[in-house]
Amino acid sequence: MEFSKSETREWIESIAGSVLLAMFIMVFLFQTYKVEGKSMEPSLHEGQRLIVDKLTYRFRPPKPGEIVVIKPKDPRKKFVKRVVATEGQNLRIYRGKLQINGLSVEEPYIKEEMDQDYEWTFIPDDSVFVMGDNRNRSMDSRDMRNVGFVPLKNVVGRAVVIYWPPKDAKIVKRPELKSKFDFNNIDFGD
Repeated sequence: MEFSKSETREWIESIAGSVLLAMFIMVFLFQTYKVEGKSMEPSLHEGQRLIVDKLTYRFRPPKPGEIVVIKPKDPRKKFVKRVVATEGQNLRIYRGKLQINGLSVEEPYIKEEMDQDYEWTFIPDDSVFVMGDNRNRSMDSRDMRNVGFVPLKNVVGRAVVIYWPPKDAKIVKRPELKSKFDFNNIDFGD
C-alpha cells in the first residue's frame, strides 16, 4: 500500500489536530485526577479516578460542600478535599462539630466526628478552607504550614465524575448542607 504525499500530509494534520484539541481540553476544560490516600473516605477511595471540571471556577467561586482538587503550599502536589468555608465566613471546630458563622453544620458525608478542636478563624478574601471527609486522617486547611487557606488561584477544579473503577462510576454531587444553632455547643468561657 502506497501513500501519496497529500494522504500522508492529511494523516499528519489529523493527528496533530487531535493532539492539539486534547491538549486544549486538558489545559482549559477538564483534567483527570487519581485519588491518593484515605483523607476523603467514605466519599472517595484510594485509586478512584475523577474527571475534574476546570472551567466552572472561571465564572464563579467554589461553594461549600463541593469536592475540589487543590494545589497546597508545595506546588508539586495536588490534593482532593471538600470546601467547607469560603471567603468572609468564620469557622471553628468545637466538641467534634464544624461551626460556620456560629451555626453547627450537619455533615452526613464525614467518616467520624473530629477529635480536635479548632479555634475561630476568619476565611480571607479570595480563599477557601478545605478539609478531607476523613477528618481525623486528613492534611487540610487546619494545617497552616502545609495547606492553610487555599487561594482561589490554587483551586484546580471541581470533581464532577468518578469514572474508575467502573463499578464506582457516578456523578459527584454537592450535598445540601444544613446548619442549626446548637445551644449545647456554646462556649461561655467558664
